[in-house]
Amino acid sequence: MMAEAKPIADTRPLAPKPMSPHLSIYRFKINMILSIMHRVTGITNYFGSLILAVWIASAATSEQAFNTVSSYLATPLGLVILIGFTWSVMHHMLGGIRHFIWDVGWGFTKPAVKFLSWATLFGSLTLTAIIWGYALSHWGHALSLGGAR
Repeated sequence: MMAEAKPIADTRPLAPKPMSPHLSIYRFKINMILSIMHRVTGITNYFGSLILAVWIASAATSEQAFNTVSSYLATPLGLVILIGFTWSVMHHMLGGIRHFIWDVGWGFTKPAVKFLSWATLFGSLTLTAIIWGYALSHWGHALSLGGAR
């Protein structure tokens, strides 16, 4: 004689399922924001690399082509783009180092994650400021040698 099959729902009450937090009470953490920024800077670096490739190709083409591209990059908008690209590269590099640290199994405690996240942000801003501080302090010297105008 075979027992009659009972539906599972009749034998055991269903446990309440966890609900996703509502967006109005959900707080972004610094590591979440930097994870998104790591992806955004990765995409940005593709476009910045295109600008760099055009600049290098113009240098290989002729002096006039190089001066033309350099003059566009020396405009205020060009400088903003170059400084943004520099920050993007620095941020992506430090984010990659942060992920490498996690890949070797270090830095998974909450304070370490928070520290590495803030260090990535401030490190990228500091490195960008150092690079462009140096570059702009030598800008006039480069112009006097016949560089970008």
